[in-house]
Amino acid sequence: MLTLALAGKPNCGKSTFFKAATMANAEIANYPFTTINPNFGVAYVRTRCACTELKVKCTHCVEGNRFVAVNLIDVAGLVPDAHKGKGLGNQFLDTLRQADAILHIIDASGGTDSEGNPVGVGNHDPAEDVKFLGYEMTMWVHGILDKHWTRISRGSQGKGHAIQEGVAETFATLGITFEDVRDIELNLKIDLVHATMDDLIPFCAEIVKISKPMLIIGNKFDEAPEALRAKLAEAKVAFSSAASELALRNAATANVVKYLPGDEEFKVVNEASLSAPQKAGLAKIAGVMKECKGTGVQQAINRAVFELLDMIVVYPVEDENHYCNKQGDVLPDAYLMRKGSTPKDLAFQVHTEIGKGFLYAVDARTKMRIKETHELKNGDVIKIVSAAK
Repeated sequence: MLTLALAGKPNCGKSTFFKAATMANAEIANYPFTTINPNFGVAYVRTRCACTELKVKCTHCVEGNRFVAVNLIDVAGLVPDAHKGKGLGNQFLDTLRQADAILHIIDASGGTDSEGNPVGVGNHDPAEDVKFLGYEMTMWVHGILDKHWTRISRGSQGKGHAIQEGVAETFATLGITFEDVRDIELNLKIDLVHATMDDLIPFCAEIVKISKPMLIIGNKFDEAPEALRAKLAEAKVAFSSAASELALRNAATANVVKYLPGDEEFKVVNEASLSAPQKAGLAKIAGVMKECKGTGVQQAINRAVFELLDMIVVYPVEDENHYCNKQGDVLPDAYLMRKGSTPKDLAFQVHTEIGKGFLYAVDARTKMRIKETHELKNGDVIKIVSAAK
């Protein structure tokens, strides 16, 4: 399953964001390093279910909205010089190895300094935090490369091809390939054979960009002064109010409001039952949602999966005529696949043995047989025919 990580300095609202996205019991407090050990939970991407176009009834969506699970990790807060081991830096950075993409949470309100200490709203420039995580990760990768550089250089005997292979091997756990290393070297016009460690800092920055794509989210949008909002918007920062999302999810669970994660507005179920403070709180949340087109939490998860990671949703079925499995369950599964994936890739994702025994696939919408090299599209409903049972 796909894994997203929440990262950023302490006290920026990561744990609130995590709890809102997963409804897990993460500890939330107003001091640095609330999260010592990483929290692991399940969040969901939201997409329109294929049943809405196929005009069939499916029991796996909510009002035509399909929620597909992804892993979410809330890791320990990061402070300046984390790559040197300051704070919980090494633990933090090692945890990030597991992530396919990173949601970098910053405090848009400017109410916490670079180490996460409360300083009062508007007293810290959150724009300074935007580049902070990328730098720490770059220097972390640079430290790994530095540690192995002598061995890589000696082993290559001055041959460019061999040194590229050595670097790719060192970062294989980050998903870096030989082709990635070659392309970065060409694009940056760096000669790895003769490069110094200082020359390799931009090279390491590119490794981070490829292996850990990042979406920057200005949390605490509802507390942010207008000047800071404008500055962050100019820097293409996405906004969220995790506290608003958490409040809405709790209210929906209590049947106070009707709300689905990702909705741009909510409906009060019984206004007469609300107290004056509850009405005021919901009115404030409604104002935030109007400006943000939602609370920003579900939107951020969707953007990370569908934009940063370029994923699509595909539905495997066993009966292409009724869009169901052998038990008659309509559209029982929804898989996140990388754009460009094929029916054979889907077969392997369903089960290794089904992938190994793959014969062909059928597009359930057209009832046509498709080749194993056919490129799948978002919303495809596919029957896999395999020699494996």
